Amino acid sequence: MIPFNKPYLTGKEAHYMYDAVNSGKLSGNGKYTKMCHAFFQDKFGFKKCLLTTSCTDALEMAALLINIQPEDEVIMPSYTFVSTANAFVLRGAKIVFADSRKDHPGIDEEAIEGLITPKTRAIVPVHYAGVACDMDRIMELANRYSLFVVEDAAQAIDSYYTGKNGVKKPLGSIGHLAAFSFHETKNIISGEGGMLVINDEQFAKRAEILWEKGTNRAAFFRGEVDKYGWVDIGSSFLPSEIIAAFLYAQLEHLEQIQQKRRDIWNYYNDKLGQWASENDIDLPFIPDFATNNGHLFYMVCKNLEQRTQIVEKLKTNGILSVFHYLSLHQSQFYRNKHTGSDLPQSNRYSDCLLRLPLFFELSTSDITRVCDVLKSALI
Repeated sequence: MIPFNKPYLTGKEAHYMYDAVNSGKLSGNGKYTKMCHAFFQDKFGFKKCLLTTSCTDALEMAALLINIQPEDEVIMPSYTFVSTANAFVLRGAKIVFADSRKDHPGIDEEAIEGLITPKTRAIVPVHYAGVACDMDRIMELANRYSLFVVEDAAQAIDSYYTGKNGVKKPLGSIGHLAAFSFHETKNIISGEGGMLVINDEQFAKRAEILWEKGTNRAAFFRGEVDKYGWVDIGSSFLPSEIIAAFLYAQLEHLEQIQQKRRDIWNYYNDKLGQWASENDIDLPFIPDFATNNGHLFYMVCKNLEQRTQIVEKLKTNGILSVFHYLSLHQSQFYRNKHTGSDLPQSNRYSDCLLRLPLFFELSTSDITRVCDVLKSALI
């Protein structure tokens, strides 16, 4: 069996976790948490980072920080994971779903302005497959209508956006806030785990308080206050040092991991290009303003029947492929709450998008086998 995903271990994870245990400091915001924060701030220029137990937690912190209130409206793509929406629904927000682009599952930037109302509070672009949304367009709309932008960068570690001014910026550094995931299916992992990035200084102090259960504990340990107490709402968002230690071992090998994943992505793209064209299948599209971080390789089949046929052929030959999201506007929970128009591209990706195996230890012979089975599936 060729699995869809296999977590990659660099070899240092257990050593650093053992070191964390021996340090006597396991509860979080210790040595390895600080080392991870410093890594991200130094490499990507993020103004402030806070590790979280999941990307879901990071998004929930973002919703708290921008003070989402009942009946506020938040614009996001329907083709995304439930956490993107759930974080804001928990605060009472109404989710206004936008369609995806025709050439990419990311949000259709040109559809956003028509969805803005006096109740709109935020835009949440999702960098699907680590491929950037048009952030110049989104930030221009946010500035014009006084909205916040929360980048859902769950899949976007080490991916970049080049703006109209020619400046290349890391994804997660452009919106007011951003959320990353280190789930075991991501490029860089800690089993479960995530991170909130704070790019707007107005949120920095409060983010730390929310992170520490609503207390000013972090300021106390820095000697900035003589005692700490309950000063705001919050929750237990910070991960243990065990999680941070595992993550740091991964970060030390970021370049190696990223290069291998891009190599696999490129091999798939080269091997399948002609076959896909002959069978009305679309392979991933990377806009000129975006980079490819090799997070996932997908194809968009011409219809649901074709995708089902391919999935079954792969499964019969011991290869696990997966399709992705059911569009949230069609979900059991939200379908009666969705008051917008039909979202044809989002529906198309729900029915037709298929993800192929992609993980660090996937060999060239494995990829060739996947491609050969694919090519035999539609004969």
